[in-house]
Amino acid sequence: MTKSRLTAIILCFFIGCFGAHQFYIGNMKKGWIYLAVSVVTCGIVGVVLAVIDLIKLIIMSDSNFHQLVDDMEEEEI
Repeated sequence: MTKSRLTAIILCFFIGCFGAHQFYIGNMKKGWIYLAVSVVTCGIVGVVLAVIDLIKLIIMSDSNFHQLVDDMEEEEI
């Protein structure tokens, strides 16, 4: 399944503090960490992490994004 960088950016912008964009690209471990950190810190650290990821996703090329998604799918197997 082809994942969209734009979808990842939108998820990161709106609910990134809960790791939604990480779950979307297939990085379950990091998604659960974001979710746990947000719950423990009332979202403060999660927002900071989401902003960092948002900047990375915006400046990342499409080919790098697809490589990241492919790497996550390979780890899953």
